[in-house]
Amino acid sequence: MRNKSNNKNHDFTYFMTEGFSNMFTHGFMSFAAIGITVACLLIMGTFSLVAVNASATLVKLEQENDVLAFVDESLSESEARALEDDLLALDNVNGAEFITREQALEDYKAQFEDESYFQNLGPETLRHRFLISMDDISLMDETKAALLTVPGIADVNGYEELSTGFIAMRNVATVVCVALIAILFLVSVFIIANTIKLTTFDRRDEIAIMKMVGATNGFIRWPFVYEGFLMGLLSAVIAFFLQWGLYGMVARGITSTDVFSIIQVVPFGSIWYAVALAFIAVGMLIGVGGSLSAIRQFLKV
Repeated sequence: MRNKSNNKNHDFTYFMTEGFSNMFTHGFMSFAAIGITVACLLIMGTFSLVAVNASATLVKLEQENDVLAFVDESLSESEARALEDDLLALDNVNGAEFITREQALEDYKAQFEDESYFQNLGPETLRHRFLISMDDISLMDETKAALLTVPGIADVNGYEELSTGFIAMRNVATVVCVALIAILFLVSVFIIANTIKLTTFDRRDEIAIMKMVGATNGFIRWPFVYEGFLMGLLSAVIAFFLQWGLYGMVARGITSTDVFSIIQVVPFGSIWYAVALAFIAVGMLIGVGGSLSAIRQFLKV
């Protein structure tokens, strides 16, 4: 048992040492492969984070982007309040807050510093209304149409263009993200595979001799697998810290500008572990996949 354990430790040390030294055999190509993999991981990570933030913004909009349902001015306050049960019975409606004419006027005044705009405006010029909150803002058009069918509701006001824009952005970001992940993954595997092929080509005679003296395919293959593993891991670490810095810079720019105040920025501290795990998994998969692809043809001796 002790000998087996010692042999495993020895093999691991040998394979790791060989894999590490192989990275420097073709320094420029190894550097290029790592650089390409880092770039691919950054692009994949950036589009994935755009999709994550778009989804977070949609959740925020679902909580804040309500619809105003205006009550017919011929109804009294008590009659208007009685419409609440009918509104709550509609699909996709999860809340209906009644706002009187007087409250609506005070809300308008609170939005402007100069109250002279409203000095000749009385509550009777406004309508009672309901602030309608929805379960799914992507169904805003259907919800507005349903609200208008309720007797006593004269008009409905909602900003469906805003929610539609963010839904489209999220969907596009998701599709682009998936497509880029597939394309860039293959590109990275191809680059690393060709880098390791150069190493194996230079060592083809050594590999042939090792095969003739009885070395197993596994013993020959493992140093190259470790080389790809190390290249992928190093690429993942570099890409993670670059992504962290890039995300922080963009997030600060968004939060410091009022124009983008509607965008919900997910703190990197709450998702860093997911980003790190994804980068490490994809980086190592690219490295090991490229290594196995490169060494396969040289083992057919």
